[in-house]
Amino acid sequence: MSEEKKMLKVSSNPHIRSRVSTSGIMLAVVLALLPAAGYGIYNFGPRALAVIGVTVAATVLTEAVYGFCRKKTTVTDLSAVVTGLLLALNLPVNLPLWMAALGGVFAILAAKLLFGGLGQNFMNPALAGRCFLLISFPKQMTDFSTAGGSFAGITWDAYTGATPLVALKAGESVNVMDMIVGRVGGTIGETSMIAIVAGACILLLLGIIDLRVPGSYLISFVIFVGIFGGRGFDPAYLSAQLAGGGLMLGAFFMATDYVTRPITVKGQYVFGIFLGIMTGIFRIFGPGAEGVSYAIILGNLLVPLIEKVTRPRAFGFRKGGKAHEA
Repeated sequence: MSEEKKMLKVSSNPHIRSRVSTSGIMLAVVLALLPAAGYGIYNFGPRALAVIGVTVAATVLTEAVYGFCRKKTTVTDLSAVVTGLLLALNLPVNLPLWMAALGGVFAILAAKLLFGGLGQNFMNPALAGRCFLLISFPKQMTDFSTAGGSFAGITWDAYTGATPLVALKAGESVNVMDMIVGRVGGTIGETSMIAIVAGACILLLLGIIDLRVPGSYLISFVIFVGIFGGRGFDPAYLSAQLAGGGLMLGAFFMATDYVTRPITVKGQYVFGIFLGIMTGIFRIFGPGAEGVSYAIILGNLLVPLIEKVTRPRAFGFRKGGKAHEA
Protein backbone atom coordinates (compact mmCIF):
# COMPACT_ATOMS: atom_id res chain seq x y z
CA MET A 1 0.00 0.00 0.00
CA SER A 2 1.39 3.38 -0.98
CA GLU A 3 2.07 6.08 1.60
CA GLU A 4 -0.75 8.21 0.20
CA LYS A 5 -3.30 5.41 0.59
CA LYS A 6 -2.13 4.71 4.14
CA MET A 7 -2.92 8.31 5.03
CA LEU A 8 -6.48 7.85 3.75
CA LYS A 9 -7.09 4.79 5.90
CA VAL A 10 -8.97 5.76 9.07
CA SER A 11 -9.28 3.38 12.01
CA SER A 12 -12.16 3.29 14.45
CA ASN A 13 -12.31 5.83 17.26
CA PRO A 14 -10.86 6.98 19.57
CA HIS A 15 -8.36 8.68 17.28
CA ILE A 16 -6.56 10.53 20.06
CA ARG A 17 -5.02 8.38 22.77
CA SER A 18 -3.30 9.25 26.00
CA ARG A 19 -1.14 7.43 28.50
CA VAL A 20 -3.27 8.88 31.30
CA SER A 21 -5.69 6.23 32.53
CA THR A 22 -9.03 6.65 34.26
CA SER A 23 -7.62 5.23 37.48
CA GLY A 24 -4.68 7.67 37.25
CA ILE A 25 -7.03 10.64 36.93
CA MET A 26 -9.18 9.42 39.82
CA LEU A 27 -6.11 8.87 41.99
CA ALA A 28 -5.02 12.44 41.30
CA VAL A 29 -8.47 13.71 42.34
CA VAL A 30 -8.32 11.66 45.56
CA LEU A 31 -4.90 13.12 46.39
CA ALA A 32 -6.17 16.63 45.62
CA LEU A 33 -9.10 16.12 48.01
CA LEU A 34 -6.87 15.02 50.89
CA PRO A 35 -6.10 18.58 52.12
CA ALA A 36 -9.82 19.35 52.47
CA ALA A 37 -10.52 15.94 54.01
CA GLY A 38 -7.58 16.24 56.39
CA TYR A 39 -8.63 19.68 57.56
CA GLY A 40 -12.20 18.44 57.99
CA ILE A 41 -10.95 15.69 60.29
CA TYR A 42 -8.80 18.20 62.17
CA ASN A 43 -11.70 20.63 62.40
CA PHE A 44 -14.43 18.20 63.47
CA GLY A 45 -12.55 15.31 65.03
CA PRO A 46 -12.63 11.51 64.53
CA ARG A 47 -16.38 11.61 63.79
CA ALA A 48 -15.54 13.21 60.43
CA LEU A 49 -13.19 10.33 59.65
CA ALA A 50 -15.99 7.89 60.48
CA VAL A 51 -18.40 9.63 58.07
CA ILE A 52 -15.77 9.62 55.31
CA GLY A 53 -14.93 5.96 55.90
CA VAL A 54 -18.56 4.81 55.92
CA THR A 55 -19.49 6.80 52.82
CA VAL A 56 -16.49 5.64 50.79
CA ALA A 57 -17.08 2.04 51.91
CA ALA A 58 -20.73 2.28 50.84
CA THR A 59 -19.89 3.58 47.35
CA VAL A 60 -17.09 1.05 46.77
CA LEU A 61 -19.11 -1.93 48.05
CA THR A 62 -22.15 -0.93 46.01
CA GLU A 63 -20.09 -0.78 42.83
CA ALA A 64 -18.31 -4.04 43.68
CA VAL A 65 -21.54 -5.95 44.36
CA TYR A 66 -23.18 -4.56 41.21
CA GLY A 67 -20.11 -5.47 39.17
CA PHE A 68 -20.08 -8.98 40.64
CA CYS A 69 -23.74 -9.48 39.70
CA ARG A 70 -23.10 -8.19 36.19
CA LYS A 71 -19.80 -10.08 35.95
CA LYS A 72 -18.01 -6.85 35.13
CA THR A 73 -15.64 -5.36 37.69
CA THR A 74 -15.18 -1.58 37.48
CA VAL A 75 -14.29 -0.78 41.08
CA THR A 76 -10.57 -0.67 40.28
CA ASP A 77 -10.91 2.60 38.34
CA LEU A 78 -11.29 4.42 41.71
CA SER A 79 -14.28 6.45 40.50
CA ALA A 80 -16.38 5.03 43.35
CA VAL A 81 -13.75 6.22 45.84
CA VAL A 82 -13.90 9.74 44.37
CA THR A 83 -17.71 9.73 44.54
CA GLY A 84 -17.72 8.56 48.16
CA LEU A 85 -15.08 11.05 49.21
CA LEU A 86 -16.80 13.98 47.50
CA LEU A 87 -20.14 13.03 49.01
CA ALA A 88 -18.64 12.72 52.49
CA LEU A 89 -17.03 16.15 52.23
CA ASN A 90 -20.48 17.58 51.48
CA LEU A 91 -22.09 16.08 54.59
CA PRO A 92 -22.43 17.49 58.12
CA VAL A 93 -20.23 15.70 60.63
CA ASN A 94 -23.07 14.67 62.93
CA LEU A 95 -25.16 13.03 60.20
CA PRO A 96 -26.12 9.49 61.30
CA LEU A 97 -23.76 7.02 59.70
CA TRP A 98 -26.54 4.94 58.19
CA MET A 99 -27.77 8.03 56.32
CA ALA A 100 -24.27 8.67 54.99
CA ALA A 101 -24.14 5.06 53.78
CA LEU A 102 -27.57 5.35 52.18
CA GLY A 103 -26.44 8.46 50.32
CA GLY A 104 -23.41 6.57 49.04
CA VAL A 105 -25.54 3.69 47.78
CA PHE A 106 -27.92 6.08 46.00
CA ALA A 107 -25.06 8.04 44.44
CA ILE A 108 -23.48 4.95 42.88
CA LEU A 109 -26.53 2.83 42.11
CA ALA A 110 -29.23 5.30 41.10
CA ALA A 111 -27.12 8.12 39.63
CA LYS A 112 -24.35 6.10 37.97
CA LEU A 113 -24.64 2.33 37.53
CA LEU A 114 -28.28 2.21 36.42
CA PHE A 115 -27.41 4.62 33.60
CA GLY A 116 -24.58 2.45 32.33
CA GLY A 117 -21.71 3.25 34.67
CA LEU A 118 -18.86 5.74 34.41
CA GLY A 119 -19.18 7.88 31.31
CA GLN A 120 -22.93 7.30 30.93
CA ASN A 121 -24.26 9.15 34.00
CA PHE A 122 -25.93 12.46 33.16
CA MET A 123 -25.37 14.12 36.55
CA ASN A 124 -22.61 14.18 39.13
CA PRO A 125 -23.21 11.11 41.35
CA ALA A 126 -21.86 12.72 44.54
CA LEU A 127 -24.16 15.72 44.16
CA ALA A 128 -27.06 13.44 43.29
CA GLY A 129 -26.45 11.60 46.56
CA ARG A 130 -26.28 14.85 48.50
CA CYS A 131 -29.49 16.21 46.96
CA PHE A 132 -31.20 12.88 47.71
CA LEU A 133 -30.22 13.22 51.37
CA LEU A 134 -31.26 16.88 51.47
CA ILE A 135 -34.70 16.00 50.18
CA SER A 136 -35.09 12.87 52.33
CA PHE A 137 -33.54 14.14 55.59
CA PRO A 138 -33.55 17.97 55.47
CA LYS A 139 -33.30 18.41 59.25
CA GLN A 140 -30.26 16.16 59.69
CA MET A 141 -28.55 17.54 56.57
CA THR A 142 -28.80 21.13 57.80
CA ASP A 143 -27.89 20.47 61.43
CA PHE A 144 -24.44 21.90 62.19
CA SER A 145 -24.85 22.13 65.96
CA THR A 146 -22.24 19.51 66.84
CA ALA A 147 -20.44 20.28 70.10
CA GLY A 148 -17.32 18.14 69.89
CA GLY A 149 -16.73 15.04 71.96
CA SER A 150 -14.20 12.32 72.67
CA PHE A 151 -13.13 9.13 70.99
CA ALA A 152 -10.50 6.59 72.10
CA GLY A 153 -9.30 8.97 74.79
CA ILE A 154 -9.06 11.90 72.33
CA THR A 155 -11.11 14.98 73.12
CA TRP A 156 -11.84 17.64 70.53
CA ASP A 157 -13.85 20.82 70.16
CA ALA A 158 -15.91 21.49 67.04
CA TYR A 159 -17.43 24.68 65.72
CA THR A 160 -21.12 25.08 66.48
CA GLY A 161 -24.00 27.34 65.54
CA ALA A 162 -25.12 28.73 62.21
CA THR A 163 -22.82 28.51 59.22
CA PRO A 164 -21.28 31.80 57.99
CA LEU A 165 -23.57 31.88 54.95
CA VAL A 166 -26.66 31.61 57.16
CA ALA A 167 -25.37 34.46 59.32
CA LEU A 168 -24.52 36.48 56.21
CA LYS A 169 -28.00 35.98 54.77
CA ALA A 170 -29.49 37.12 58.09
CA GLY A 171 -27.53 40.38 57.83
CA GLU A 172 -24.99 39.49 60.49
CA SER A 173 -21.26 40.13 60.20
CA VAL A 174 -18.83 37.26 59.61
CA ASN A 175 -15.09 36.84 59.97
CA VAL A 176 -13.80 36.38 56.44
CA MET A 177 -10.34 35.27 57.57
CA ASP A 178 -11.86 32.49 59.68
CA MET A 179 -13.81 31.38 56.61
CA ILE A 180 -10.69 31.33 54.45
CA VAL A 181 -8.67 29.37 57.02
CA GLY A 182 -11.55 27.12 58.06
CA ARG A 183 -12.29 28.07 61.65
CA VAL A 184 -16.04 27.86 61.01
CA GLY A 185 -18.86 25.35 60.96
CA GLY A 186 -20.28 23.66 57.90
CA THR A 187 -19.95 20.38 56.07
CA ILE A 188 -16.80 18.32 56.54
CA GLY A 189 -14.93 19.48 53.46
CA GLU A 190 -16.25 22.96 52.72
CA THR A 191 -14.88 24.96 55.65
CA SER A 192 -11.28 25.67 54.60
CA MET A 193 -10.93 27.65 51.39
CA ILE A 194 -7.15 27.32 51.63
CA ALA A 195 -7.29 23.52 51.72
CA ILE A 196 -9.70 23.35 48.77
CA VAL A 197 -7.66 25.75 46.63
CA ALA A 198 -4.47 23.84 47.50
CA GLY A 199 -6.07 20.66 46.18
CA ALA A 200 -7.34 22.49 43.09
CA CYS A 201 -3.81 23.71 42.36
CA ILE A 202 -2.67 20.07 42.30
CA LEU A 203 -5.24 19.26 39.61
CA LEU A 204 -4.35 22.37 37.63
CA LEU A 205 -0.63 21.63 37.72
CA LEU A 206 -1.21 18.03 36.65
CA GLY A 207 -3.43 19.19 33.79
CA ILE A 208 -6.43 17.23 35.10
CA ILE A 209 -8.64 20.34 35.03
CA ASP A 210 -8.39 23.83 33.56
CA LEU A 211 -9.89 27.17 34.53
CA ARG A 212 -12.62 27.39 31.88
CA VAL A 213 -15.47 26.09 34.02
CA PRO A 214 -14.36 27.16 37.53
CA GLY A 215 -13.08 30.53 36.30
CA SER A 216 -16.27 31.46 34.45
CA TYR A 217 -18.30 30.04 37.35
CA LEU A 218 -16.63 32.18 40.03
CA ILE A 219 -16.41 35.37 37.94
CA SER A 220 -20.07 35.24 36.87
CA PHE A 221 -21.09 34.49 40.47
CA VAL A 222 -19.18 37.50 41.80
CA ILE A 223 -20.72 39.78 39.17
CA PHE A 224 -24.24 38.50 39.88
CA VAL A 225 -23.89 38.83 43.66
CA GLY A 226 -22.32 42.27 43.27
CA ILE A 227 -25.30 43.47 41.24
CA PHE A 228 -28.15 41.77 43.10
CA GLY A 229 -26.71 41.05 46.55
CA GLY A 230 -27.71 44.41 48.00
CA ARG A 231 -24.20 45.35 49.13
CA GLY A 232 -22.66 46.24 45.82
CA PHE A 233 -19.13 45.11 45.14
CA ASP A 234 -18.08 45.26 48.78
CA PRO A 235 -14.81 43.23 48.95
CA ALA A 236 -15.56 41.78 52.39
CA TYR A 237 -19.04 40.65 51.37
CA LEU A 238 -17.89 39.13 48.08
CA SER A 239 -14.96 37.39 49.79
CA ALA A 240 -17.33 35.86 52.33
CA GLN A 241 -19.61 34.64 49.55
CA LEU A 242 -16.69 33.04 47.73
CA ALA A 243 -15.22 31.42 50.83
CA GLY A 244 -18.53 30.27 52.27
CA GLY A 245 -20.44 27.09 51.61
CA GLY A 246 -19.43 24.56 49.01
CA LEU A 247 -18.72 27.06 46.24
CA MET A 248 -14.99 26.39 45.90
CA LEU A 249 -15.43 22.64 46.35
CA GLY A 250 -18.16 22.58 43.74
CA ALA A 251 -16.39 24.84 41.26
CA PHE A 252 -13.09 22.96 41.20
CA PHE A 253 -14.05 19.37 42.01
CA MET A 254 -17.62 18.78 40.82
CA ALA A 255 -18.42 21.25 38.07
CA THR A 256 -15.23 20.09 36.29
CA ASP A 257 -16.34 16.45 36.13
CA TYR A 258 -15.38 15.16 32.67
CA VAL A 259 -18.59 13.19 32.21
CA THR A 260 -21.19 15.78 33.22
CA ARG A 261 -19.64 19.00 31.87
CA PRO A 262 -19.81 20.10 28.20
CA ILE A 263 -17.04 18.89 25.92
CA THR A 264 -17.06 21.98 23.68
CA VAL A 265 -14.83 24.87 24.69
CA LYS A 266 -17.55 27.50 24.28
CA GLY A 267 -19.95 25.20 26.06
CA GLN A 268 -17.71 25.03 29.11
CA TYR A 269 -17.76 28.81 29.40
CA VAL A 270 -21.55 28.87 28.98
CA PHE A 271 -21.85 26.10 31.56
CA GLY A 272 -19.72 28.01 34.08
CA ILE A 273 -21.66 31.23 33.59
CA PHE A 274 -24.95 29.38 34.04
CA LEU A 275 -23.70 27.85 37.29
CA GLY A 276 -22.57 31.24 38.60
CA ILE A 277 -25.93 32.86 37.87
CA MET A 278 -27.97 29.98 39.28
CA THR A 279 -25.87 29.80 42.46
CA GLY A 280 -26.36 33.54 42.90
CA ILE A 281 -30.13 33.19 42.41
CA PHE A 282 -30.36 30.39 44.96
CA ARG A 283 -28.25 32.26 47.52
CA ILE A 284 -29.73 35.75 47.11
CA PHE A 285 -33.38 35.04 46.33
CA GLY A 286 -33.85 31.49 47.61
CA PRO A 287 -34.96 30.50 51.11
CA GLY A 288 -31.64 28.82 51.90
CA ALA A 289 -28.13 30.19 52.13
CA GLU A 290 -26.53 27.64 49.79
CA GLY A 291 -27.23 26.66 46.20
CA VAL A 292 -24.14 25.09 44.66
CA SER A 293 -25.45 21.51 44.57
CA TYR A 294 -28.74 22.38 42.89
CA ALA A 295 -27.06 24.75 40.45
CA ILE A 296 -24.61 22.08 39.25
CA ILE A 297 -27.35 19.44 38.99
CA LEU A 298 -29.46 21.80 36.86
CA GLY A 299 -26.40 22.58 34.78
CA ASN A 300 -25.76 18.86 34.23
CA LEU A 301 -29.30 18.47 32.88
CA LEU A 302 -28.71 21.25 30.35
CA VAL A 303 -25.36 19.96 29.08
CA PRO A 304 -26.81 18.23 25.95
CA LEU A 305 -28.52 21.49 24.95
CA ILE A 306 -25.40 23.55 25.66
CA GLU A 307 -23.28 21.20 23.55
CA LYS A 308 -25.79 21.35 20.69
CA VAL A 309 -25.82 25.15 20.68
CA THR A 310 -22.03 25.50 20.99
CA ARG A 311 -21.08 22.70 18.59
CA PRO A 312 -18.28 23.84 16.24
CA ARG A 313 -19.14 24.26 12.58
CA ALA A 314 -18.21 21.21 10.52
CA PHE A 315 -15.05 21.59 8.45
CA GLY A 316 -15.81 22.33 4.79
CA PHE A 317 -19.13 24.08 5.39
CA ARG A 318 -20.10 27.71 5.56
CA LYS A 319 -23.12 29.69 6.62
CA GLY A 320 -26.09 28.61 4.57
CA GLY A 321 -25.19 24.93 4.65
CA LYS A 322 -23.39 24.79 1.28
CA ALA A 323 -20.10 22.96 1.02
CA HIS A 324 -16.97 24.77 -0.13
CA GLU A 325 -15.87 23.91 -3.60
CA ALA A 326 -12.45 22.38 -4.03
